[in-house]
Amino acid sequence: MIRIYFLCLLTALTIFGCVRQPVLMVELTPRSLKAVNLEETTSRQDELMMAYSLTSYDAQNKAVAVVNGGWGVEPVQKDQQIDLRAGPHSAKTINLALPRNGRIVASLVLIEVDDYNRAKQTLAKIQKIQNLAALPIGLLLMATEALTPLKYVSAGLVASGVGLQLLDKLDDDDLLGQSSVELHETEVRQKKQRFVRVPAVFTGQNLNDSFEYRLEYDIKLKSVKIRPVRQ
Repeated sequence: MIRIYFLCLLTALTIFGCVRQPVLMVELTPRSLKAVNLEETTSRQDELMMAYSLTSYDAQNKAVAVVNGGWGVEPVQKDQQIDLRAGPHSAKTINLALPRNGRIVASLVLIEVDDYNRAKQTLAKIQKIQNLAALPIGLLLMATEALTPLKYVSAGLVASGVGLQLLDKLDDDDLLGQSSVELHETEVRQKKQRFVRVPAVFTGQNLNDSFEYRLEYDIKLKSVKIRPVRQ
């Protein structure tokens, strides 16, 4: 009798949300980058910068938080393979909680910079606020707008107080490529999905030079228990 009562109580608590599933934390980690062909064949090297972000939306499709990360500015030669996780200048992991019945958009852009000093200043600003969650302001990240990965990253930096629009900084720089992945909380729980390795191939042409970069980044999901604050 006691066992039946306990099972009924447990079922009721689950239905009414008293027994909650652990919060899922999403991690984005740039993994590797290979320069198959360069944009700058004259100098025989490209100077690269990478910016990436995680943007979360709640069940009402409202942007609620954003975190940013950055890597570079690094010279890269043809056929060079870079382990983005190694060394003192590795690309750091960023993470953000996946809202209940919401979604997260992971975005990444790769840029070949022409102005080295300005790019270093830009990267320093990004790394200063790296992985610090910020609240999107006003209509900065409208869920109804069709946003490119570049717009997500740019808007995320502004929301974090950097006051920087990557879109405005690309007059002299070259966007080599952009990539984005969207994760829905209900889908990843149903599939019990905990890891995604995202391959991205960036190709294009600048004047007479053709370039190709192959990038991989990882997205991991970890369960985190939120403990109540004791009074």
